[in-house]
Amino acid sequence: MSEPYPNLFKPLDLGFTSLENRVMMGSMHTGLEDTRDGFEKLADFYAERARGGVRLIVTGGISPNLRGQLVPFSSRLSSPWQVHKHRRLTSAVHDAGSRICMQILHAGRYAMHPLALAPSAIRSPISPFKPRAMSSGQIERTINAYVNAAVLAQKAGYDGVEIMGSEGYLINQFICRRTNRRDDDWGGSFDNRIRFATEIVARTRQAVGAHWIIIYRLSMLDLLDDGSSWDEVVLLAQAIEAAGATLINTGIGWHEVRIPTIAAMVPRAAFTWVTARLRPSVSVPLITSNRINTPQQIEQILAAGDADMVSMARPFLADPTFVEKAKQNRSSRINTCIACNQGCLDRVFRKQLATCLVNPRACHETELIIRQTRIPKKIIVVGLGPAGMAFASVAAERGHVVIAYDAAGIGGQLNLAVKIPGKGEFEETLRYFRHAMEDAGVDLRLGQSLSARQIRSTETDAVVIATGVSPQMPAIDGIEHDKVVSYVDVISGRVVIGNCVAIIGAGGIGFDVATLLAEQGWPQDPQGWLQAWGIDAQYRGRGGLLERPQRIETARKIYLLQRKPSKPGATLGKTTGWIHRSSLRNAGVEMLSGVKYERIDDQGLHIVHEGKSCVLDVDHVVICAGQIPNRHLADELADSGMLVYLIGGADKAVELDAERAIRQGVELAAKI
Repeated sequence: MSEPYPNLFKPLDLGFTSLENRVMMGSMHTGLEDTRDGFEKLADFYAERARGGVRLIVTGGISPNLRGQLVPFSSRLSSPWQVHKHRRLTSAVHDAGSRICMQILHAGRYAMHPLALAPSAIRSPISPFKPRAMSSGQIERTINAYVNAAVLAQKAGYDGVEIMGSEGYLINQFICRRTNRRDDDWGGSFDNRIRFATEIVARTRQAVGAHWIIIYRLSMLDLLDDGSSWDEVVLLAQAIEAAGATLINTGIGWHEVRIPTIAAMVPRAAFTWVTARLRPSVSVPLITSNRINTPQQIEQILAAGDADMVSMARPFLADPTFVEKAKQNRSSRINTCIACNQGCLDRVFRKQLATCLVNPRACHETELIIRQTRIPKKIIVVGLGPAGMAFASVAAERGHVVIAYDAAGIGGQLNLAVKIPGKGEFEETLRYFRHAMEDAGVDLRLGQSLSARQIRSTETDAVVIATGVSPQMPAIDGIEHDKVVSYVDVISGRVVIGNCVAIIGAGGIGFDVATLLAEQGWPQDPQGWLQAWGIDAQYRGRGGLLERPQRIETARKIYLLQRKPSKPGATLGKTTGWIHRSSLRNAGVEMLSGVKYERIDDQGLHIVHEGKSCVLDVDHVVICAGQIPNRHLADELADSGMLVYLIGGADKAVELDAERAIRQGVELAAKI
C-alpha cells in the first residue's frame, strides 16, 4: 500500500539531525505554563501529542527576563533554579520519541504590566501601559537574556529554541519603523533596526553550538501601516540565515491589527503564498503556518513547493493523534480544528486554561481520563446534537452498550451552523462524530423518536436526554404576524427572506443570521477574501496592505437590533467578535442597541430608539431572541425511578454553546 501523504512523511534533513516528518506543533500558550504544578500537566499534554506522531514541538512563549513577561507572574526561564521544571517537559517528550523546542518571547510594548520596555516609548493599542524606551545598556542586557534563556533551555534538555520575532512582540518592534523611532545604532536605517534580531540569533548560535535547533519566527506579512516592505522581509530572512538560524517560521500580522489571520472565516491556507514567495531567496528550510488543519492540505502545500514544513498549533488541541491517523490513512477519523477560538484563545484571554471546543480533554489530560469500564451498562441516548454525539461516542468507546435515537439525524443545531458563512468547518465535526459513533459501535436509531412510555418499558441502566433547544419567541405585540419568522426558518431555508429585514437579537445567532443574509456580496475565494480585508497578495506596499479594502455590497437592507444598551455582539468571543462586527459593518448592516420593540404590523416593525419612535418598513422580522430547553421528556421521566441525565441545551439553553454541550457529554461519558 502506497504512502497516503508522501511529502508529509518525507524526512527533513537539518544537517546535524533529521526530522521524521514535515509537521511541527507550533507555539500556543495554554495557561498551564503559568499555573501551580502546571508543568506536570503540560508534560502530559505535550507527551500525548508526541505519542500521536508529532516529531517537533514548540512550547508556548517563555520570557527571557522579568520585564519581558506578557503578564505578571507568567513563565520565564532566566535562572538555573527554573531549569528543573522544564526538564519534566523535555523528558516526557523525549520518552515519547519526539523533539521539543522552547519559544523565547519578550512582550515589549505588549506587556500587560508597568515594567514594559520597548525600542521607543510608544504605547500599544492593546495594552494599558506605556513602555519605557530602552537604553543601550538595557538592549545589551536583553540580548544577553535571550542568550541566557537559550543556554538554560539547552541544559533543561530542549532540542532547540524558537526566537519569537513576529506578531508585534519586542523583536518585531525593533524591526518596524512604526514602533522604532530611535536615532542610535539600534534605530533609523533598516540595518540598524534589524541589528537587535540578528545579534540575538548570532550570539545564541555561538553560545549553544552548531548542532542545536534555532528557529526564528519572522514576520513575513505585518499587515500594519508602515510595516516592513517585501524587500525588507527578504533582507531580514537572509540576515537571520547568515546569523545561524536552522529554520525560519512564518509569522502573519501583529496582534494589534484588525485583520483576521487564524479565525474560521479565514480561508484555509490563506497565507502560504507569503512563505512560497520567500522560499527562493533563502537556503534554510521554511515553515508555513495559519489556518492549515488537514493532512490533505499539508500534502498539497508541500507538493507545490510552497514550504519545507508546516506548523499547526490548534489542530493538535483538537486531535493529539492527527499525525498518526494521517500516517495510517485514517484522516477521516481526525477530530479537525474548526478555528472557532472559543475553547482556546478566548479562554486564554480570559486568563483561563485553554482547551478545545471539539476536544474537551485538551489541557485536561490528567483529569478527564477515558478508561474502559469494568461494568458495562445499557444506556439510551435521546438526541444526537453536539452533547448527545459526544456522550454516545465516548460512552460506547469505554465499553457501554449505547442505543441512540434522534427523530431527524445526527448534528442537531450544528446542521444550522454549517450553513453560516465562515462556519462550514462544523462539517468536519459532524464527520468526525459520525465516524466516532460508528467505530465505537453505537446503535444509531435515526429518524426515530422515543416517548417516555417507551423508555419506561425498556430495560436500561441509564437514560441521557440531549434533546437540545427550541427558539424562544419574545412578548411583542404582533409576534404572530406573517412577517415574523424564527432563525431556524431562515437558516434552514424554509422561508425566502425579502430585501429589507430586521433581526431581533444581536447575540451569536443574530450575528449568524445577519452574516447569512449579507453574504451575497462577500467573496468566497481566497484571493477575493484577501482583497476584502485589504491584503495585497502582490505585496506592493509596506505591511502587505492595499490602499483601501474592497467594499462589500449586499442587495439587502439589514437591521440588527437588541434591547440591551451595550455594544451589539458584546457576548461574542474576544478574538472573533470584532471580526463579525467589522464584516457586517463592511456589508452595510445597521446595528442598533437600546431598542424598545412596540409592535409588528403590516407597516413593519415599530420601535423606539434613542427616545424617538420610528417604523422599520421591513419585509421580514427574524427572531433570534434566545432558546428554551427541550426537557419535557426528562420531566415525564422524573418520577420513573430511572437514572436520567440532562446534558447540552436540554440542560441549559445559553445561546448555542457547542463547547459546553460537547464538554458535558464527554465528562458524563467518562464517569458513568
